[in-house]
Amino acid sequence: MITLYGIKNCDSVKKARKWLDQQAIEYHFHDVRTDGISAAVIGHWVEQAGWETVLNKRGTTWRKLDASVQQNTHSGNIVELLLNNPTLIKRPVLDADDIIMIGFNAERYQTIFN
Repeated sequence: MITLYGIKNCDSVKKARKWLDQQAIEYHFHDVRTDGISAAVIGHWVEQAGWETVLNKRGTTWRKLDASVQQNTHSGNIVELLLNNPTLIKRPVLDADDIIMIGFNAERYQTIFN
């Protein structure tokens, strides 16, 4: 089963969805803001890709966090931080039969689906 996690209005998510649709690849879209997300799923992503990869430090949500929260973010508290702030998750997250890919890159997607 293929699941694409993200937020509907995110440009990177839109690109990934368009690419998957153009390749006629069936997938389930899971909006982390409206559908929610579990600590277990986030924990799995962190295990597979590393917490620094899963955390989006380029977005406005990160910039709005208190500096002490930013400075004290680490592997031990990242799941809770992302659970409480799902827009801090770098998007999209593709789960293709337990292959986890963070962010959209057409060439990398192509290697997964060929």
